[in-house]
Amino acid sequence: MSLKDFKNKLLSPYVRWNLIAMVLFVVILFAGLWVWMDRYTMHGESVEVPEVKGMMINDAEYALDDVELVAVVVDSAYVRSQPAGIVLEQKPAPGSKVKSGREIYLTINQKQTPMNTIPDIAGNCSRREAEARLRALGFKIGPIELVPGDHDWVFALKVNGRDVYAGERVPSDAPVVLVVGSSELNTDDELFGDSLESDETEALDGYEEEL
Repeated sequence: MSLKDFKNKLLSPYVRWNLIAMVLFVVILFAGLWVWMDRYTMHGESVEVPEVKGMMINDAEYALDDVELVAVVVDSAYVRSQPAGIVLEQKPAPGSKVKSGREIYLTINQKQTPMNTIPDIAGNCSRREAEARLRALGFKIGPIELVPGDHDWVFALKVNGRDVYAGERVPSDAPVVLVVGSSELNTDDELFGDSLESDETEALDGYEEEL
């Protein structure tokens, strides 16, 4: 094939129209992708997150849906002073700028007091260790009750005035009282006992002298 024939075929109407069609196809394809990406990412569009903390969950869902946001309950907690089902926390924070359709994560108040299981502490650890373990498990620590015994050793646990044992479930907001040994109480008892013995001895001696 001569160079002239090759040029004639290359510049023929059939080839030209095919090249034009290919160029148009590529342009349309890229234009379509650009429009789709712009809509998918909603470039330049944002909404302000309303404050729903303190609302009941149904009202919070309605308020978020009204601005095209989605309420998602991801956690719960318990606050005795708040009604069940009220929103305690929200993320992102109120006033944040987010894209339409964004999920807003909510923490709501539980209906019942959560229960915690008493760990195996009594007779197994010191006061400091017991307090650390209880706090790590979410318990509240009440006043310490001292009894005669090894200093700072935990002999028992009490909740609401009664003894509780390992494996028992109690309300997480009920303070746990540690019954802890005190060597000072032992010393006082011994001194008190010695004093009694001394007084009794003196009284007997006086009685014998009178006789």
